[in-house]
Amino acid sequence: MTTTEPAPQTQPALVAPKIPHVLYGGDYNPEQWPEEVWAEDARLMREAGVNLVSLGIFAWARLEPRPGEYDFSWLDRVMDLLHEHGVFVNLATATASPPPWFSKLHPESLPVTESGVTLGTGSRQHYCPSSPAYRKAAHALVTRLAERYRDHPALAMWHVNNEYGCHVSECFCGESARAFRAWLRDKYGTLGALNDAWGTAFWSQGYGDWDEIEPPRAAPTFRNPSQGLDWKRFSSDALLSLFEMEREILKRVTPDIPVTTNFMCFFKPLDYWKWAGRQDVISNDAYPQPSEPGAAVEMAMASDLMRSLGGGRPWVLMEQVSSQVQWRERNPLKRPGVMRLWSLQTVARGADGIMFFQWRQSRAGAEKWHGGMLPHAGTDTRTWREISGLGAELARLTPVLGGRVGAEVAILLDWESWWALELDARPSRALKLLDQVRDYYTPLWERNVAVDFARPGQDLSGYRVVLAPNLYLTREGVGAQLEEYVSSGGTLVVSFFSGMVDEHDQIHPGAYPAALRRVLGLRVEEFDPYPQGHTNRVRTLGGEAFTSRLWADVIVPEGAEPLATFGEDFYAGRPSVTRHAFGAGTSYYLGTRLDEAGMDWALGEMLAGADVRPTLDAPRGVEVVRRQSEHGAFLFLLNHADRPVTVTLPAPAADLLSGLDHGTSLTLDPRGVAVLRESPVG
Repeated sequence: MTTTEPAPQTQPALVAPKIPHVLYGGDYNPEQWPEEVWAEDARLMREAGVNLVSLGIFAWARLEPRPGEYDFSWLDRVMDLLHEHGVFVNLATATASPPPWFSKLHPESLPVTESGVTLGTGSRQHYCPSSPAYRKAAHALVTRLAERYRDHPALAMWHVNNEYGCHVSECFCGESARAFRAWLRDKYGTLGALNDAWGTAFWSQGYGDWDEIEPPRAAPTFRNPSQGLDWKRFSSDALLSLFEMEREILKRVTPDIPVTTNFMCFFKPLDYWKWAGRQDVISNDAYPQPSEPGAAVEMAMASDLMRSLGGGRPWVLMEQVSSQVQWRERNPLKRPGVMRLWSLQTVARGADGIMFFQWRQSRAGAEKWHGGMLPHAGTDTRTWREISGLGAELARLTPVLGGRVGAEVAILLDWESWWALELDARPSRALKLLDQVRDYYTPLWERNVAVDFARPGQDLSGYRVVLAPNLYLTREGVGAQLEEYVSSGGTLVVSFFSGMVDEHDQIHPGAYPAALRRVLGLRVEEFDPYPQGHTNRVRTLGGEAFTSRLWADVIVPEGAEPLATFGEDFYAGRPSVTRHAFGAGTSYYLGTRLDEAGMDWALGEMLAGADVRPTLDAPRGVEVVRRQSEHGAFLFLLNHADRPVTVTLPAPAADLLSGLDHGTSLTLDPRGVAVLRESPVG
C-alpha cells in the first residue's frame, strides 16, 4: 500500500492569484452605512492586516433599485477606495436575496413548502430554485456586474449567491413540479424505467403519464422512499443549475478570476461532492457552538472535508464569527484565544484564507447581534485586539501557502447514501449518519491521525485504512471496488446497516449485507434496533468490556473471526466486532455502535494492524497536523487544553509565529499555537 504524500509543487497554488499571502478579511456591507464611514473602514482594514473582503452579498436592492434600472456608482467608489488601501475584493453576485419589487412583480417565484405554504418576503432566499423569472433577473444582474468590473484591479475572486439552500433547499410549487418531471425524463427516459426504479407496484403507485408525477408533498403516511431519494437529488441539482448559470457568465467574461460559493460544513441537502467539481476554490462557513465539548473536533472535521472536496487543494474559510452568533437559542462568546486557535487550526488543515462574517457589526437587521471583526464597541476591545493580532500572525505564514496535508486514512462519505439512510420508514430513526462519522473521526483526531474524506468509486489505493461508518446505499460496482482495495492490501472498516440497498433504495438480493458480504466474510441474519435508553454489553477476546448502543446485528461468520461478542439477550456470545483476512488485506465489521472507549479500542486495533501512526505523540488535548509546501514541512501544534502543556519534539525547529528557535521540547500556553518549520528548503 502507498500513502497519500503531498504532490510536488513548483510554486504555491494560490487560491487568489492576485494575493500572494494568506487571505484575511470578512463580509463587508458598506450599503448599510453612510458613505463617511467607508474611509474609516478602509483605514482600519489596513491596520488589522485585512487583504480581502467579500463585497455586496446582499446588495441586489441597492444595485437594481427598480426593474432594469441599475446603480453601480456607489459600488464603483467602494471598489476604488478599497484598492487604494491595498484591499482586494471577493465580489458577490448579490443574487441571494431578491429585492421587494421583484417578489411583487413575480409572486409565483416565491418558494412553497411541502405542506403548500407560500413563504413570503422580508427575509432572504425567498425564491424558488426553478423559477424562470428569478433565473432571468439573476442572469441580467450577474452579466452587468461581470462586464462592469471585469478589469477592476481590486477584483480577486467571485462570490456566487450565498449559502445555497440554507433556508430554502427545496420548493414544492408547480414550477418545481414541472422541472422535476423534466429531470426525471432525462434520468429514466421512459415511464417503465421510472416505475421499476421506484417500485411503484407497491401501494398502487404505478404512473401512466409523466404529468401524474408530483413532488413528494405532505401525504397521509409514508411516501415512496425511491421517489424521495430522487427528489433529494433533483433539489440539489436545481440549486446547482443556478450556480452553474452564474458561473458560466463569470468565466466567459473574466476567465482568469476564480469563482466560489460558500459551503456550510456537513450540509445535508446539497451533494457537495458534485458541487465541488464546479468550484475554482472550495470555501466554507463554520460556526461550531463554542460551549460544546466537541467544538474543536467539529471545526477540524469540517476543515478536513473541505480539503477533501477540493482533492487536497488549499481552500478558504469564508465565514466564522469573531465572538458570538445571534441565531441559536443561547449564544455564548468564544473565550479569549479560541478564535485565534480555531483559525490557525483551519490553516493547519489546508486553508489558505481566514475570513469572517462580518467586518463591521451591523446596527440594524436580523444580524445586528452577530459578532463582527469591528464590534459595536470599536477598537478598544478584546475582539479588535484579537482580530488585529491574528492578521499580523497570518502574514507570517506565507511559507505555508499552497501546502497540502497527507493522510493515510479515509472516511467514506456519500451524500446519496446519507439521504437514503435517513428517509422515512427506516428500522431506526435514531440512526443518523453524522453521529456515526463523529464516532469514527473523534478517536482519530485525539490520536493525531490525519484523515481525508472520500466518496465511493474514487481511487482509494493511496490509503492504508478506509472507514465506512454507514454505507447504506451501495451502488453497482462499489462492492467490487472495495474487494479489490482490500485484496490489494488495504484495511477496510465497515459499520452495521451498510451494503443494504442499491441506488434506487431497493434491497440488494441475498443475505445482508449483500453488496459487502464477500469482503467482510459474514452475513447478518437479522438486526435489532434498540429501544430508547437500552444498551448491551460487549466483551473483547482480551477481556475488555464496553457498552453497545443503538443497534445489534445478529452475525453469522463466513470466514470472519470474532474480536468481541455481545454479553446479553438471545444473541449473547455472538460476534459484535469481526476481522476477516481477504487477499493481502483485512476487513473489520462493527455490528453495533460502541461507546467512546469501545471505538477508541476498535480503531486502535485496526490502525495498529495497518501500521498507521500519529503525526506526533503528544499529550492529550494537543492537536498536531503536518502541512507540506514547497518551502518545507510545517508542524502545527495546537493546545486545546486550559493549562500549559509541554510537547516533546522530534528535532529542533523554528516557530513561524513567535520567531523563536525551539530545542527538543516546547511548552504551549493554554490555547497556545506553534507553527514549526521542520525541513526548510536549503
